[in-house]
Amino acid sequence: MSGKGHRRCPAAIGRKMMSLDLKITNGTIIDGTGSPGYIGDVGIKDGRIVSVGKVEGDASREIDATGLVISPGFVDIHTHYDAQVIWDRMLSISPWHGVTTAVIGNCGFGVAPTRPEHRVSIMRTLEKVEGMSYDALAEGLGSDWPFETFAEYMDAIEARGSAINLAVLAGHTPIRTYVMGDDAMERTAIDDEISNMAEIVREAMEAGAIGFSTSQATTHHGFGGKPVPSRLADMIEMDNLVAAARLGGAKIVQATVGPTLFHDQLALLSQKHDIPVTWTALLSGMSGPGSHRRHQETTRKLRAEGVKIHPQVACRPINFDFEFNEPFPFEMRPLFKQIMEADSEGRKAIYRDPAFRAAFREDTAVNARNAVAGWIDRCVISMAPGNPEWEERPLREIAESHGKDPIDFALDLSLETNFVARFRFPIVNYDEDEVAELLQDDNLILGLSDAGAHASQLCDACYSTHLLGYWVRDKGTLELEQAIHMLTQKPAELFGIKDRGILAESAKADVVIFNPKTIAAGQLERVHDLPTGADRLVSPASGIHAVIVNGEMLIENNEKVGDANILPGRLLRNGSAA
Repeated sequence: MSGKGHRRCPAAIGRKMMSLDLKITNGTIIDGTGSPGYIGDVGIKDGRIVSVGKVEGDASREIDATGLVISPGFVDIHTHYDAQVIWDRMLSISPWHGVTTAVIGNCGFGVAPTRPEHRVSIMRTLEKVEGMSYDALAEGLGSDWPFETFAEYMDAIEARGSAINLAVLAGHTPIRTYVMGDDAMERTAIDDEISNMAEIVREAMEAGAIGFSTSQATTHHGFGGKPVPSRLADMIEMDNLVAAARLGGAKIVQATVGPTLFHDQLALLSQKHDIPVTWTALLSGMSGPGSHRRHQETTRKLRAEGVKIHPQVACRPINFDFEFNEPFPFEMRPLFKQIMEADSEGRKAIYRDPAFRAAFREDTAVNARNAVAGWIDRCVISMAPGNPEWEERPLREIAESHGKDPIDFALDLSLETNFVARFRFPIVNYDEDEVAELLQDDNLILGLSDAGAHASQLCDACYSTHLLGYWVRDKGTLELEQAIHMLTQKPAELFGIKDRGILAESAKADVVIFNPKTIAAGQLERVHDLPTGADRLVSPASGIHAVIVNGEMLIENNEKVGDANILPGRLLRNGSAA
């Protein structure tokens, strides 16, 4: 912890309060603003913080936080719980790690609006681009979705309730599909279609969407290997939809960038429509060592000119755990286009081909200029049916111990196990010196947990406890106050989320109490708790003493408190709870 965190708050800040619901005493208060921490108390009543400092008077419950930190609840701006919220109102695993508010609908994806005849297409797109199990989606959403329009979707979330607060972005892909059907994946839109989409975007904002999201990432392929619908949008369409979002009251635009939607285009949209834009994601190693610095410099120049541009960064290596029937890390490579277009048996035939294997070796060699270059030397075998002793050991080591080339070994193991064998390696963001440069740049915003997506491939929903345990305590890269600001007030303010992200009188009582000496993200575990028993990776938290949402205790010592149907989260329409 920073040496600044042990003074006693002046008594004048306190207020005598009677009959509080909850009083937290003697903790180190770090209020989210970046200001130095101090020893003090927090009083909570009727879902709000009513006193910070020296709190006197009685309370229904008192928590002694001696030796612990009292901070605002964490705000995760980049999640994909759009479908999961329908069947998992706890939105696990985010609250385990202190997240009390999440933003869904990122990257232009979502499940609303969706006509009944487009449901399969939307689920198949999520299966492909976000690594979600189609069977789990179909089972979890049911045969009769409780919504069609975006407004009905918002109402369905609110009626069901959630453990944590939710803000929703209106995604470009379902909107485009709703208007254009299958043509959404084939062509640009005509004027009438753009007008219809714009009207839906405006209505979504009026129904409470916090903003609009889109993607033109070349890695975003939908069902059948086709580009996701948002990638077919030209700047005329993009301009009209951002204009409609702003007209409807949008607070933010979120974009996943691509060759035709990057610095220049995003800056133009932001300036023309006077709206903040956050883009995903500025990562170490995107185009080779040091490549992040030119994007940082471009961002600095744009910000100096008054452009409201906020690249998102991540504090964890972007690892992917995959099997070769769905080789997500390689799908960006032209060599794998044939894989994406083939069925499972066709893929097996291609993988057996010596010519493909030779091309695969060349395309991903250490000196190749792409994100998967040298993957072999970063890869471990994560699942080896019949040979558990190989698991979590380097692929190269096991392959060479059997006298085989690593790519031959990986593909042979995949074929022999009918694609059950799994592998894991970091694609980007694994150079810690470069990641530290990104985390220390105040022009950037912490995001990209991707919670709810790629569930069987990665788990970065634990980013908050990793930041506080690894980058603050273990590495000393960030001061504790700085890190908490990055997790709380800074993202809340950028996204227009009101009365959250700070510990202050009248703010909503979203609070995390944690032990700075032990807080950490645990090792990844594979569980089978999604609908139909589909698997996902999870990470347990340590050091989290309590998570409080809107004044109600949600988690205590990593356990859900009380009745499973007690769901204190609120739907944040336009950034505020009703």
